[in-house]
This record gives sequence, structure tokens and C-alpha cells, in this order.
Amino acid sequence: MNFSLFDEIPVFPDLLCGVDEAGRGPLAGAVFAAAVILDPARPIAGLRDSKKLSEAKRDALALQIQEQALAWAVAQASVEEVDQLNILHASMLAMQRAVAALTLTPVMVLVDGNRRPVLPMPVEAIVKGDDKIEAISAASILAKTVRDADMLRLHAIYPQYAFDQHKGYGTALHLERLSAHGPCEAHRKSFAPVAASLQARELTPQIDAAPAVI
Repeated sequence: MNFSLFDEIPVFPDLLCGVDEAGRGPLAGAVFAAAVILDPARPIAGLRDSKKLSEAKRDALALQIQEQALAWAVAQASVEEVDQLNILHASMLAMQRAVAALTLTPVMVLVDGNRRPVLPMPVEAIVKGDDKIEAISAASILAKTVRDADMLRLHAIYPQYAFDQHKGYGTALHLERLSAHGPCEAHRKSFAPVAASLQARELTPQIDAAPAVI
């Protein structure tokens, strides 16, 4: 065992797992998490926080990670689980599922942020780890690309919300569409803007259409 340059975190070169999530802030869609064990013998250049990469670069790196990592997995917690558990606990659940889905059991897990999921192996939380630890960067990229693809799937089902443009985040466009159409099954009912939209629609009297004049 040796040590990394970051906070003297112990590093097991072959079985060190990075974990990150994507989709905690949006008003719609599942929250995703990825777990990645990189191969030290096959380094991947350009790994960093997925938010600092272009979409094209993320997609290219995601393919490279899937091809060259020793093991990787992506999991999710559903919209229903987000509403039932709250977004923090749903994120932890997605992380647990991602690690459990790995084909190799990591000796240690490094997680982006300041909260740690409960796992059967040692876990360290690293603030801004997605821009410090390559395995976490790789997990960030996989979680982000898989979630973006899922938002495109939802866009095909609910095109009126323009999920392809804002990916479920609370942009002006999304709030405008939410106000016009009300929430759909993909929206997180426990999030304040969605809950407010539901309440507004419940309070708005429904006016029956006037009968046709013959």
C-alpha cells in the first residue's frame, strides 16, 4: 500500500474504486451514480470533473472508461425513491447499488463530496474529489453521460418539457413548461417548484368547455 497526494488517502492501485453521482439538483428524473475501478496499466488522459468537459469530450471519455477500466457500473434511484427517501438518501442508495454491481470487489472506495454511503469496505469522502482523483472523475463522467442519455429518453416521452435542453434542471425554460403543463410522472414531487406547480393546479378551478352551438 502507498499513499496519494490528496489528504494522505491510502491507495490500493488495482482495486481502488471512485464513486460519484449525477442528478441531485434537477426537478425531474432519477439520480444516477457510477463506480469505477481504473486499470493503472491503462491510464486514461483527460479525466476531470464531468461538468468541466464538453459533451463531446465526456462521451468520448465515457467510451474509453468502459473499454479500459478494470470494472465499472452505473446504478440509479428512481424518482419515486427520491420522493420517498429525500435526494440525499436516494443518492447514497444509488451509490450503494453501483458499488454492489461491480464485477470486482474494491478494497477501498473514494466518494466525491462530504457524505459517505454505508458500504462493506472502507469509504473516504473527498470534497471536489471529481477534480482531484482520477477514479472519481471517471465515475463522474459515466454518471453524467448515462443520466443525460436517460433525460433524452424522457424527452421522447414528454417532449413538451424540453428535457433535451435543460436535462431536468430548474431553468427558466423548464419552469415555464412546468407552469404551462404541470408536472409529469418524471418530475420529483417533493421538490419545491414541482410541489408548488401541483398545488397551483389543484387550486385553479376547472372550467368546463362551453357546449357547441348548433
